Amino acid sequence: MRTWHEIRRFPFAVRLLLVNQLGVNIGFYLLIPYLATHLTENLGMSATLVGVVLGVRNLSQQGLFIIGGSASDRLGAWGVIIAGCALRTVGFGLFALGDGLAVLLAASVLSGLAGALFNPAVRAYLAQEAGERKAEAFALFNVFATTGALIGPLLGSALLLVDFRTSALTAAGIFAVLTVAQALVLPARGVEASGGGVLGDWREVLGNRAFLAFALAMVGMFTLENQLYLLLPAGAREATGWDGAAGLVFVVGTLANLALQLRITTALKSRGDRGRWIATGLAVMGLAFLPPALGAGAAPSGWFDAVPVLLGALLLYLGIMVASPFVMELIPRFGRPELTGTYFGIFYVVSGVAAAVGNAVVGWAMDAGQGTDRGWLPWVCCAVFGLVSATGIAWLHRLGALPATPAPASPAPAGARSSA
Repeated sequence: MRTWHEIRRFPFAVRLLLVNQLGVNIGFYLLIPYLATHLTENLGMSATLVGVVLGVRNLSQQGLFIIGGSASDRLGAWGVIIAGCALRTVGFGLFALGDGLAVLLAASVLSGLAGALFNPAVRAYLAQEAGERKAEAFALFNVFATTGALIGPLLGSALLLVDFRTSALTAAGIFAVLTVAQALVLPARGVEASGGGVLGDWREVLGNRAFLAFALAMVGMFTLENQLYLLLPAGAREATGWDGAAGLVFVVGTLANLALQLRITTALKSRGDRGRWIATGLAVMGLAFLPPALGAGAAPSGWFDAVPVLLGALLLYLGIMVASPFVMELIPRFGRPELTGTYFGIFYVVSGVAAAVGNAVVGWAMDAGQGTDRGWLPWVCCAVFGLVSATGIAWLHRLGALPATPAPASPAPAGARSSA
């Protein structure tokens, strides 16, 4: 009930963007996790070609976040969000209708570019609309995103009982509805000129050493978040010998997120600087991989073997809940409001590269530990990623390199009501 009360206290535009993120994650996760299987089993593509198609989609998104961020600053987040959703509608539609490599590559490019457009634009719009309640807004954003990431695969697995084309068309339909809804009811906002060219904006952001140090120090967060889709599901399957055990990771995380995210953010917001809590969250994320490391490599003997992995998943989600809203809140504070989208865009370029490199390292560690007495290796690698990032953020905080924590807002007069 408290979560719904907090949602109602935000402006209509924020509430719409929360629902938008729910739909975005449902549409994305009902299709993308099953794309590789479709390409190999239904279309008979080689592993190399599958890697190319998936890699093109990822590169199109991660490499072009800076374009979406700059477009948001110069053209307005409203139009960029709508354009991104429309492009993903077309991209996912092509996955449904095309079997040739050229069409699949075009679908990958369009769906990746779509994410590069609306991801930084949505966050820039949310940061601007939320005012001094950015942390709470991004906490709720996480709740809706996590819920969508659970519903999407469940819906996708059900639709696959029909066929992949039905799943892809459903995903495209969800993004089409989001496109129309936002075009009709999301308020457009004016854009303040940054006072320079696009390259000048990029130079200004890239010349902000404190921001770049912060982005690099956050490498561990995005690497470990990606293990929700790589190492933790694999660990759950290995521990139990049951493929369906991977879904338990997302169930545990979603329930914890729904119950605790807003409470955690509200409680911590007035208790210490943001850097302190970001470092704490990163440390918890790193420590989350130690319980599964203790039982790694053992032969499955029953459901009890999944407990260390599920405990690790719960700790990982808790660490994300502590750190993520404050990370999103801090990013716009590194520079001018006119460059909010650019800051988000460059931050996500750095995080995308980091996640790719981190996943490669974890994947190597998984291969190296498989079938040996070093099954703990990938888990320990992840713990090191988290603790190194936590140390980096704590160091920046100690140096005073992070933006100052905003002063608490004055309490509203008795009887005053928040605008809805």
